Amino acid sequence: MKLSRKLVLAKAKAPDLESVKKLNCWGCNLSDISIFTQIPNIEVLTLSVNSITSLASLTGCLNLCELYLRRNKISSLSALSHLRSLSRLKVLWLAENPCCGTDPNLYRLTVLRCLPHLQKLDNQVVTEEEVALALTQGEEVTTPTEPVQNQPSTNGHPDTETENDPLEYSMDETNKIRKQLGMKPIPRDKFPSLSSPSTRENRLLARKSHTLDAILLLLKDLEEDELLVVHAATQNRLQMFTLNSEMMKNSLQTQRTEDIED
Repeated sequence: MKLSRKLVLAKAKAPDLESVKKLNCWGCNLSDISIFTQIPNIEVLTLSVNSITSLASLTGCLNLCELYLRRNKISSLSALSHLRSLSRLKVLWLAENPCCGTDPNLYRLTVLRCLPHLQKLDNQVVTEEEVALALTQGEEVTTPTEPVQNQPSTNGHPDTETENDPLEYSMDETNKIRKQLGMKPIPRDKFPSLSSPSTRENRLLARKSHTLDAILLLLKDLEEDELLVVHAATQNRLQMFTLNSEMMKNSLQTQRTEDIED
């Protein structure tokens, strides 16, 4: 699947591609990310759990600070050569790609030799000692001879998109996540199709259902400290609902008292 302009703007809630600074495309079955030649101001990018093989399209993303690429199909560390010019890149998560090989120590030192400015690699802090060691023991990364994706068409306009672009909240995607969670799939007659005319309420229900499933799946990958952050945020959210509920209840009681007095 090719990451389209429409999907980027929908996920980032941005008016145009140049305004996009944060983007989360976790688990979207992407293989073509050529659109990033048109997103120069991206700062935080999540592309984990996809089918990406090339990073050539990220060469011009000079503001990129955090890049998450876990569980993709990057076969060689030579792909990292496209990130050398990204001097602001401090966080990289590349684990569970074929390029990581069988020697975790050599893999880490090779990545740090290519990208010595990293501060965190695969969720582990990079030390000065590691960087110094990488310069002598890490393997040199060469630039791959691969065509750059996402070149604009000759007329200067991006590829034309059709109304049949794959939708991020499809029934298949949702049921795939539910299966991994050990949950029952949603029957076809119970799932509101987003590709056909439907009510606004149905669209909202489908979005919420998919979001909940994705959150539950992501929880499996979080460490204790990260789970504590989620727990704190959830508590704050629940307290907000409780407060709003109490305010509404008090308001109704006040209204009833005024009606009785009248």
